[in-house]
Amino acid sequence: MRYLIIGAGAVGGTIGGRLAQSGHDVVLVARGKQYEALRDHGLRLQTPDGPHTHRLPVVDGPEALGTLRADDVLILAVKTQDSTAALAAWGPRPVAGGGTAAQHLPLVCAQNGVESERIALRTFRRVYAMCVWLPSTFVEPGVVRAEGTPLSGILHLGRYPEGSDDTVRAIAEDLGQSHFDAPVVDDVMRWKYAKLVANMVNSIEAVSGVIDGDEGRALLRQARAEGEAVLAAAGIPYTSQQEEQKVRGGRIRFEPFDDVPRGGGSSWQSLNRGTGSIEADYLNGEIALLGRLHGVPTPINDVLQEYANEAARQRRPAGATPVGELTAAIAAHR
Repeated sequence: MRYLIIGAGAVGGTIGGRLAQSGHDVVLVARGKQYEALRDHGLRLQTPDGPHTHRLPVVDGPEALGTLRADDVLILAVKTQDSTAALAAWGPRPVAGGGTAAQHLPLVCAQNGVESERIALRTFRRVYAMCVWLPSTFVEPGVVRAEGTPLSGILHLGRYPEGSDDTVRAIAEDLGQSHFDAPVVDDVMRWKYAKLVANMVNSIEAVSGVIDGDEGRALLRQARAEGEAVLAAAGIPYTSQQEEQKVRGGRIRFEPFDDVPRGGGSSWQSLNRGTGSIEADYLNGEIALLGRLHGVPTPINDVLQEYANEAARQRRPAGATPVGELTAAIAAHR
């Protein structure tokens, strides 16, 4: 199989680089300065086991590849707010032997949130979900830092909305050869909803900085509790923290290396790079949506979504807003 990594940032760069390192056929897809850096200097993947430079084929869109191969696997690793545009670009591409990518090729959503799979299933017939536990940072154009050890990540995989098949088992086998654990599960969305609750930290961390104080930790607990209450009202199952820890415990650790401490998560990185967009609508906004559908107030996630979006629009740096301002805004919103 050939892997087309659509969005070669922190997650996509780590998955693509590790697959290439173990001998798999990989094409990176990127835009702007990231595309130029990957084209000119290769993917520089920094890991606890050393730096690796991968000179891989890189394109800035599907037109550069022409007709796709029948054994291509599309790994969608853009932020969810960019999914619709990416799917519209790749879905109609012709595939060798006839038909289009949307008709024939497997699409794996390697993203936070739970909405991209649903968006993809409107046009793609073979959609797979991936729950991404993968500590990585998009440092600068062409450079990705993957801090996980001894594994780079744990990637639960399954067909969307449920089930498994030979394709997902083959993908998992390739990932298992590439510094990942990739369990195939029939209930993959149960894992992704648990990750959604865990991602309540993202906006707090992005807006107010890496959480290390009592006030920030208290706000995180409240945001998680609100998310859990919404999922309970909606009747949506998700894995427990104990079940997640049993899977991850000791098998993947976040360890700084080269004396460089890890920064924040994906939303923190979006603000830090000044991208102008952030995934809050599909994290806090998902909880707000479900709350409105099921009659559960979500003042904490409403405020976190609003503040994260405003910070992205104004291109404020990560950590520019005190936690106290957030908690005051939430109190006023109740």
